[in-house]
Amino acid sequence: MEIPSKYEPQTVEGQWYDYWTKHKYFHSKPDEREPYTIVIPPPNVTGVLHMGHMLNNTIQDVLIRRARLMGKNACWVPGTDHASIATEAKVVAKLKEQGIEKKDLSREEFLGHAWDWTHEYGGVILEQLKKLGCSCDWERTKFTLDDNMSASVIKVFVDLFNKGHIYRGYRMVNWDPEAKTTLSDEEVIYEERQGLLYYLTYKIQDSEETLTIATTRPETILGDTAICINPNDERYQHLRGKKAIVPICNRIIPIIEDEYVDVEFGTGCLKVTPAHDVNDKALGDKHHLETIDIFNEDASLNSYGLHYEGQDRFVVRKAITKELEEKGFLVKTESHLNKVGTSERTKAVIEPRLSDQWFLRMEELAKPAIKAVLEDEEVKLFPKKFENTYRHWMENIRDWNISRQLWWGQQIPAYYFGDGQDDFVVAESKELALELAKKKSGNSDLSIEVLKQDEDALDTWFSSWLWPISVFNGILEPENEEINYYYPTNDLVTGPDILFFWVARMIVSGYEYRDEKPFQNVYLTGLVRDKQRRKMSKSLGNSPDALELIKDYGADGVRVGLLLSSAAGNDLMFDEALCQQGKNFANKIWNGFRLVKGWEVANLPQPEASKLGIAWYTAKFNKTLVEIEDHFSKYRISDALMAIYKLVWDDYSSWLLEIIKPAYQQPIDKTTFDAVIQIFEENLKLLHPFMPFLTEEVWQHIAERSPEEALVIAKWPEILPVDEELITGFDFAAEVVSGIRTIRKEKNIAMKETLELSVLNEGEISKDWDVIIAKLTNVSQISYVDSSVEGALAFRVRSNEYFIPMSGTIDIEAEIVKLQEELKYTKGFLVSVQKKLSNERFVTNAPEQVISVERKKEADAVAKIETLEKSLASLK
Repeated sequence: MEIPSKYEPQTVEGQWYDYWTKHKYFHSKPDEREPYTIVIPPPNVTGVLHMGHMLNNTIQDVLIRRARLMGKNACWVPGTDHASIATEAKVVAKLKEQGIEKKDLSREEFLGHAWDWTHEYGGVILEQLKKLGCSCDWERTKFTLDDNMSASVIKVFVDLFNKGHIYRGYRMVNWDPEAKTTLSDEEVIYEERQGLLYYLTYKIQDSEETLTIATTRPETILGDTAICINPNDERYQHLRGKKAIVPICNRIIPIIEDEYVDVEFGTGCLKVTPAHDVNDKALGDKHHLETIDIFNEDASLNSYGLHYEGQDRFVVRKAITKELEEKGFLVKTESHLNKVGTSERTKAVIEPRLSDQWFLRMEELAKPAIKAVLEDEEVKLFPKKFENTYRHWMENIRDWNISRQLWWGQQIPAYYFGDGQDDFVVAESKELALELAKKKSGNSDLSIEVLKQDEDALDTWFSSWLWPISVFNGILEPENEEINYYYPTNDLVTGPDILFFWVARMIVSGYEYRDEKPFQNVYLTGLVRDKQRRKMSKSLGNSPDALELIKDYGADGVRVGLLLSSAAGNDLMFDEALCQQGKNFANKIWNGFRLVKGWEVANLPQPEASKLGIAWYTAKFNKTLVEIEDHFSKYRISDALMAIYKLVWDDYSSWLLEIIKPAYQQPIDKTTFDAVIQIFEENLKLLHPFMPFLTEEVWQHIAERSPEEALVIAKWPEILPVDEELITGFDFAAEVVSGIRTIRKEKNIAMKETLELSVLNEGEISKDWDVIIAKLTNVSQISYVDSSVEGALAFRVRSNEYFIPMSGTIDIEAEIVKLQEELKYTKGFLVSVQKKLSNERFVTNAPEQVISVERKKEADAVAKIETLEKSLASLK
């Protein structure tokens, strides 16, 4: 098979991906092998590939491909999430463009549009993952709204309700006025924003007196139902039992007393608006206050807003401030740094809102999940530092608001049959609900038409928290073959931003529904940032197009570029130059392969240098493999790649190929050629999880292979004993080679010019390496001497001195002048270092590390002076 002169990723990547899928290498079925399972963190169904996805899925693919090579039954389950808020928002926006309002549609009509949208745009990201080389089991692709997935969610809701864990309550919730739905506490992002503190005066009823309150939200005065003072605040003792008048709306409200009020904040008087603040609601309940909600669901003002009705809250804030000022109620404003809650999805400012919602009690459910991670270490987090975050969230867990005012998602299986607060039942179907409603109401004549299902949908996370179980149908069929074989899964790779949203909740559901952990290890990647440490985002325009990167650098180049800069748990500073480095690495491997395959092979005796070189590289390979396995065990994927990178770039390409390379236009012996091809194949196995396309392409060029011999299912190298003596010996020889090459470079002596080498051997080193030193430096003779050699240039490697006779090669007089200048400079440098080390103040105060650096400088200078003096002596 002819080998192309250049590696062209665009021409081979699609071909090999088709080959892998055609032969079902990625498909898994339960068998006698050890399973290795990963479930993909399901991206939004209408999403597209971004840098975070690229990093996350590259790491997953590295782990799954390595497991496959290790002979495990590797199963990587792909899928997408229906993403209630994000998808519904997109569908609503598209309908608006067509002049259609959601409120004018029935639920069924709207869902028809949502499914059309999903079928048109859904799954694009999964196709893009194929371009990256992701070896998912595509026959297992799941969607959180698949029939059996939705049935699993409904079954779990009913079960948790029947166990008393789910309840319905009228609570203060986080309201997203853009998505028009409630959010859980974890979906609210708090940002520090510069705002104003408004000081307003309220008249005291039947008095000329006023009191002043401070608020950050003047528009909410229209919902005030009390003023609260601290009973211990002497300033306001005279106001006990009196009433105040709310500016503009002129509502008369009581002045109440409660120690909740901070006498130090603002004026020490608090306006109480129970409908729009969670703490005010608690005060309202305690003091039996009226609750007045002034907002519509889109955060515009309702009829309580008087002449501001229909206007947006932030528009009203400006307008009411002006009115308050004109009417003499605004005393002053001050700058105020405030924490503002925003929606994770829509970025809208959250409104606290009173609403009937469904909640899941979490305290009891969370206990096994806390124990599993923080006590028993059944589930391990990598890096371990995230255990503190996990502990904080889980030990301060609040009830989970699981209902959303949306239609896209699993509809809550609660059915109402009357007007009373408790006139509802929860069941998996309307038919079962009817039977329960008849029992609960005592009315056997109740008809199915009377039942009205709750309009709300469940929080998207309420489906994805079951993901590791439901993808194997473990909720509907808890004892099926697949769930018993693949569960618990092995590794979960995700971002720390969803450690609570998703990871913790999956652990909770795992213990609740399987009495077992859902996965053994959680690898938390860092965020992808740009060179300026900014988070990548569309709005900043600093996020490169993932597919364009693959087009420019090849999938393998991009994968290497991402992973080389991705230390476990730390943010990745992405630089496109890293992808170029990955592309260069691919070219290096390709060119090294072409070099070897270009040699003529003959039945010749094996040179000693080649034999020793192969033995050394084998030892180095085995040692590196031990390092790689250690890195993988600690999820240091970047370090594992760097170890392989150095092995292939430095040890294989720069050293071994030079050692075994035949003389110009001469053949290579068959023993060496066969050995180096076998070494190359072992290298390819290590590289395959990181660079799947390039390695398969080279593997298939090495020899004709049957589908059973494809690299994707080859055997991962075995760990063998490491010959440390060979590695130590070569390291010493490499230093000698570098010393000779330095002299050649400094003295402008071409490689084709043969040199002689004399060794003053004080270290009892092996002479076995002389064949390699001679081969790599074009030294014709290495002799061992008892004293310095005259007329020669010298260099030192550890305790040995090496001399290269210079007669006839260089201008002796010019060399003497040059060495004298270097000697003078080095002596001056030594004096400056010793002066610093003799300074008692410096030695006492400087860190130990700084002192040790200076001492090393001193020792190096002393050794260099000795070598220079010997070189001068030999030339004179």
